[in-house]
Amino acid sequence: MARAIERIEQDIAALQEAIRAIAIELQSAYASYLNTLGLAVRKQLILASYHLCTQGYPENFLHLSLNQRQQLQQATRKLGQLAAEQLLIYLKSEESEEDEVDEVDEGDEVDEEVTSSSSSLFLDTSNSQYLTANTSDPTELAKWQQKLEEVMQEILKKLSHDANILLQKARVLPKKLPEPILAAAAAASEASAEVMPGPPNLLNLVIEIENEQQSEDSGLTQIMAINLRLGEIEFADVTLSSERKRIRSILVKLNKLGREYQKRHKEKAIAEAEAAWRASWFED
Repeated sequence: MARAIERIEQDIAALQEAIRAIAIELQSAYASYLNTLGLAVRKQLILASYHLCTQGYPENFLHLSLNQRQQLQQATRKLGQLAAEQLLIYLKSEESEEDEVDEVDEGDEVDEEVTSSSSSLFLDTSNSQYLTANTSDPTELAKWQQKLEEVMQEILKKLSHDANILLQKARVLPKKLPEPILAAAAAASEASAEVMPGPPNLLNLVIEIENEQQSEDSGLTQIMAINLRLGEIEFADVTLSSERKRIRSILVKLNKLGREYQKRHKEKAIAEAEAAWRASWFED
């Protein structure tokens, strides 16, 4: 016979308290992780841009004037800063303020194109309340954690896209870069958790480009583009890697409590069903 319903409810209440404590610990761990990630993303974005400009397309970069190079570098730093802010905005479920984006001086046509692309980094945070977890329910807390991970990946993907557009408008990255192919290649690389060979956070593509005048005359072209990947960013930062391990450890505890929580709820349902059966049973 099932245990008394009151005792089972006491066990569930105790588990809920433990889950609330886990929720606080998990949110604290993510707050620290996202602060560190914001700094790491800014650093890796600059390193990837440096490698692309100096080793991927050095001739194109050298064609820029000193002012154009400075404008590109400043706009790149702003993109990294905006991404760091977005990470914290989603954790706090706050709405972003888009008015602080574009403060770069516009000295010439290239600069105007470069600075105008930074405003597109902001994602829509108007519906970010879905990140508010029910901290006494392990299932809801797990969904909150998973959604936060998805948001992090989306921010990195959006940042990579905007950085590539920035480099295209600055005439460093070739205009012929086909965005659908780049998006497909980036999605394929995201499916792998391993650190990619070659320079980190860069995507190397070999694509076939048809001649506009003679469609039968085509050739293979190698294209390099920015592709920020969470695994590579963590691999390059010891502190960030350590904080990821802390998050994994907390999630192990959450999964254990979650299994026990579900077990107790099933036990309660059985006890209530048995009580209901007895309450409605009568002898003929």
